[in-house]
Amino acid sequence: MRILMLGWEFPPFIAGGLGTACHGLTKALSRAGQDVLFVLPDPIHDDSAASHVRLLTPASIAERPPSDRATLEEPATVIDRLIRTSADPLAATPTAPPGLAPDEVPSDAPIGATPTTFKRIPADFQSPYPDFAGAADPKRFAALQRLLTEADQYADVDEHQTKVLEAFESMGIAVGPPSGDYGGDMVTKAHRYAHLALALAARERFDVIHAHDWMTYPAAIALKHATRKPMVAHIHSTEFDRSGENVNQPLYDTERAGLHAADAVVAVSQLTKNICVSRYGVHPDRIAVVYNGVEDSYQPRPGDKIEARDKIILFLGRITMQKGPEYFVAAAKRVLEKVPEAKFVVAGSGDMALRMIDLAAEMGIGHRLLFTGFLRGNDVQRIFKMADCYVMPSVSEPFGIAALEALAHDVPVIISKTSGVAEVLTHALKVDFWDTDEMANKIVAVLKYPPLRATLREHAPLELRGLTWDGAAARCVQIYQRLSD
Repeated sequence: MRILMLGWEFPPFIAGGLGTACHGLTKALSRAGQDVLFVLPDPIHDDSAASHVRLLTPASIAERPPSDRATLEEPATVIDRLIRTSADPLAATPTAPPGLAPDEVPSDAPIGATPTTFKRIPADFQSPYPDFAGAADPKRFAALQRLLTEADQYADVDEHQTKVLEAFESMGIAVGPPSGDYGGDMVTKAHRYAHLALALAARERFDVIHAHDWMTYPAAIALKHATRKPMVAHIHSTEFDRSGENVNQPLYDTERAGLHAADAVVAVSQLTKNICVSRYGVHPDRIAVVYNGVEDSYQPRPGDKIEARDKIILFLGRITMQKGPEYFVAAAKRVLEKVPEAKFVVAGSGDMALRMIDLAAEMGIGHRLLFTGFLRGNDVQRIFKMADCYVMPSVSEPFGIAALEALAHDVPVIISKTSGVAEVLTHALKVDFWDTDEMANKIVAVLKYPPLRATLREHAPLELRGLTWDGAAARCVQIYQRLSD
């Protein structure tokens, strides 16, 4: 079976868990003998993470002679009709444009020689996450770190904030107010992606369309109605997770259109499935819960851990409202009262980074927080080796792959009860994100009581054994087969 998979991220460019999930799932599908044609924007210049795939560019479309190209209905027209003008995307009558009728789709694409093929779309890549591009700037985080260590010198938080902004301005880095919205016109970029994805698929044979998150839903809807192939909408995070009740209406509308147009919906947790049912009106029978997995290639060795006098508590993720960074800082204040040698490492980027600095300065603990910026690849492994405890205080977390990665690196985890990963982990400490006293108590317990640490580490491999990408891929293949029958 060949799957046309639509995604917005792939290593080494990962702005969140979506890229990790796409990488893990495609590798597992390839191991399962499935052919995957992956269409993504073009931020990737280092192909080292794609050893299991062959990368192609869309340049071949323009190079083909006119007689060799399929004639397609204008993609913008398809998308406009199916999303913007139709209250119910399913109400539109699917029509196959000339040259792309189901029994006339060219089938000369190579099958089997290379399990997964990538097509890269030059889509002027922009992260779907708030303030990612600016916050990931290494100069910016160097400034954040320097100013953070100086934060205790300022009695007035406003004065410290002013110093931070002045430093950024001197480097030519624009820092705007925190925002829960997406920078730039992501909806327009998603529609441009749809246009090119439809053109790329003109001469490809595939059996099912698998779309990851809202940015690819316009493309998936257009492709479904152009080819009459079944569509799977994989939802890793909803607009309610990202923005709370202050949703971006065009994004919500796009998500809802995609979920209702899909023949099957894949949710990364029961928590996410419940949101799809209650907030988007999707029938529960159409939604399958497929939990994310973790790569099993990392095996901790005796003596692998980097020992230090400081006790390291790690926050790894986007520094946004959804991830609860302010609760992490509040818990840090309480922990330091009992474990003064503790140090809190914040590995990530996002629109609440400045707020975290202000909170740390206000509480007088700025010298005990360390910002690393956004980490990738081996740097993530290095920071896990240093950690004594990983904390995920998310307000709303559809799944939480980083918690599985921490366990795979032999790091005890403390996770929010409002997370998808809390549904599948038994031997993890769980807290309400708002209960910072209890969060602090659990951190102190992990740091000060070796038997507790040993128990959590001992049971982690047993839990991870049932959470693999091969298992997730097997569930997806079952869905594909059911839709193709």
